[in-house]
Amino acid sequence: MSDEASEQSASDADEEAASGIQEGDFVRLAYTARSVENDQLVDTTDEEVAEEEGVDDQQQSFEPRVIAVGAGHLFDTVEEDFTGGEAGDSGTVTVPADEAFGEYDEDEVRTVSADRIPEDDRYPGGHVDIDGEHGHVETIIGGRARVDFNHPLAGQDVEYDYEVLDTVDDRLEQAEGMLGMYFDADFDMRIETDEVEEEQMVESDEDEDDEESEPEFETEVVEKETLYIEQSPQLQFDQQWMMGKQQILGDLIDRLDLDRVIVEEVIDGTGGMMGGMGGMMGGMGGGGGEADLDAIEEELEDADVDVDDITEELDEE
Repeated sequence: MSDEASEQSASDADEEAASGIQEGDFVRLAYTARSVENDQLVDTTDEEVAEEEGVDDQQQSFEPRVIAVGAGHLFDTVEEDFTGGEAGDSGTVTVPADEAFGEYDEDEVRTVSADRIPEDDRYPGGHVDIDGEHGHVETIIGGRARVDFNHPLAGQDVEYDYEVLDTVDDRLEQAEGMLGMYFDADFDMRIETDEVEEEQMVESDEDEDDEESEPEFETEVVEKETLYIEQSPQLQFDQQWMMGKQQILGDLIDRLDLDRVIVEEVIDGTGGMMGGMGGMMGGMGGGGGEADLDAIEEELEDADVDVDDITEELDEE
């Protein structure tokens, strides 16, 4: 066989090997995971399974998930099993304990003072958080407690039954899928191409060795593909959102080939007392007459605010 034919054959083999689902693709996946040792439910996207196991009342949705292959959303062993396949493929794969939730470590069972455990959790089986570590109480004797800080599934292999429902090409669906792996919230999103002014450095015609020459800039209009995310009220006080959104959104930009993400905080017009007060005080400068003043005094009385105190403050200004 000629060198050219060999190269063509190798190229065809590489293309064939790289066909099907690959790292970086997005897929919609249905799965149920259980521990091998005692058949304990670990995770599921099936609502019927969740109902049977009595976990359907938890604050999460049970439906097939959109994941980015290679983003760490699933254990490597599961992804490797369907990589190279196609929509409609299904399978069963066992994730070993060391890859799943780690091997059981006897050193992670430690004795602590019982006073460090809240009284309501001071019983065998109680869940506690001590120095940033989560564990469960094994025994309490006198003023000492034995607490196991291993993951509840440490040392157990996990079996996944999965089905690749389809591949996902729509980037809004991809974005929703990625964010849904971290936050159980509904996101109102859109992708737009914006024209943005940017300062661009202008190449100087002067000698490059001239250290005294300063760089010159000019304003240019460039297009930026932007994902807009409307921040829902439930996210405003979510610790994971506040602490991790920078990294998560950065990963989203890379995987969806976006230029930027803009998070919009929407404040509706319901307004509380202070919102109403702002409107009332803003209107005091107009010529509303006694009727307006009477209305203002009535509003202030309803708000339990002393109108004389406010009047004195205004006179002082």
